[in-house]
Amino acid sequence: MPMVEMNMDGLVGPSHHYAGLSHGNLASTHNAYQIANPRAAALQGLDKMRYLFDLGLVQCVLPPSSAPRLSLLKALGFSGSNTKIIGDCARTLPELLSSIYSSSAMWAANAACVSSSIDTRDRKTHFTPANLNSTFHRSLETIDTSRFLKMFFSSEDFFIHHSSLPNHPNFADEGAANHCRLWFENDAPGISLFIYGRSSFNQSTSQPQKFPARQTLEASQAIARSHCLNPDLCFFVQQNPEAIDQGAFHNDVVSVTHKNIMFCHEQAFQGQSNLRQQLTDIFATREEHLYWIEVPAIRITLAEAIKSYIFNSQIITADNKIILIVPNECRENIKVWNYLNELILDHHCPFTELKTIDLSQSMRNGGGPACLRLRIPLTTEALKTVHPGILFSAQLDKKLRSWVNQYYRDRLHIEDLADPLLLKETQEALFSLGTILQTNALYDF
Repeated sequence: MPMVEMNMDGLVGPSHHYAGLSHGNLASTHNAYQIANPRAAALQGLDKMRYLFDLGLVQCVLPPSSAPRLSLLKALGFSGSNTKIIGDCARTLPELLSSIYSSSAMWAANAACVSSSIDTRDRKTHFTPANLNSTFHRSLETIDTSRFLKMFFSSEDFFIHHSSLPNHPNFADEGAANHCRLWFENDAPGISLFIYGRSSFNQSTSQPQKFPARQTLEASQAIARSHCLNPDLCFFVQQNPEAIDQGAFHNDVVSVTHKNIMFCHEQAFQGQSNLRQQLTDIFATREEHLYWIEVPAIRITLAEAIKSYIFNSQIITADNKIILIVPNECRENIKVWNYLNELILDHHCPFTELKTIDLSQSMRNGGGPACLRLRIPLTTEALKTVHPGILFSAQLDKKLRSWVNQYYRDRLHIEDLADPLLLKETQEALFSLGTILQTNALYDF
């Protein structure tokens, strides 16, 4: 059955700000307490969606999570009016207030792990929302993510929804940011690469020394089992601990895949040469070619790759062209920019076009083109059952831009989270979003 790859991009929330909550994410840490522009952030995200839509790709939106999560503050002992609760939290635990106002659900690559119906034994698309328990503010997203996915992909004929993994460090799961898929032209079952940072039960594996390894091997194995994937086509690969210590907190900061293309840094994985050979052999048995594009450290160091987000790029196929979409920050490093342009001119490289895109507001918190999207492979029949309100169109684009301009501030500092007017503005914005996306049950405040 014909397949399409839907791009689900996270819609930036009205409380987008810089708080430095993500240890190991250098951009998040370095830009903490800077002034954010939620309006610009949301419009930049919509610009990216519109670009893909205009190319003919199937595009949809993932709504922001509920914010602020006052129910959590009440559960933690804060009481009184909403204004009092916000004020008391701002005075006593400002980091907690930042967490419940977080807009980090914009990075949809962490929302869930999705397996194609081509790859699963029951021929259904499987979803597992990420528990994201490595950071407190991100762990708050899971309930909303699970509810949204079940709401938008509701047909039991095509979709299976799993609960998130146990909320314990042994099963820490960061979603599709640590899951890659390679597939074949003949629509045979594809190859799933699960990238992990540490093993919870095998302490002999090497560990990063400076920053935490967020994804566990055990979480990846559990998802592969529950998604009914062929074990012979699943690879569990450890991310290079040095890459994590340099700031590659997710695998999608050092590698990205698309169809039969692996684009990665020389120091992305443990046992990288062996992995390359194994994957090449599988493609050879299918009489197909694997493009393994490995950037040597002598050309671009890990530090340069992580700062520019060259691998947090998005590779798409449109009009028989393979386009590499990178953030504008790649232009700022002459070594990175020269290398990318060499790739486009290389006849042995599948990339035919290079596109830069402005995602500066997201990038300052550590999220590039790949972070903002969750890839959902669907049959054309399954696509017909997706909730139509989230499917991107020129009309939806116009409505969302009007909504952003009406409700979003163009300046937000962490101290502004204590403003009771922000609570009112944010809840009104999210409540009205339900009407735009054609659902009245999007949020419950």
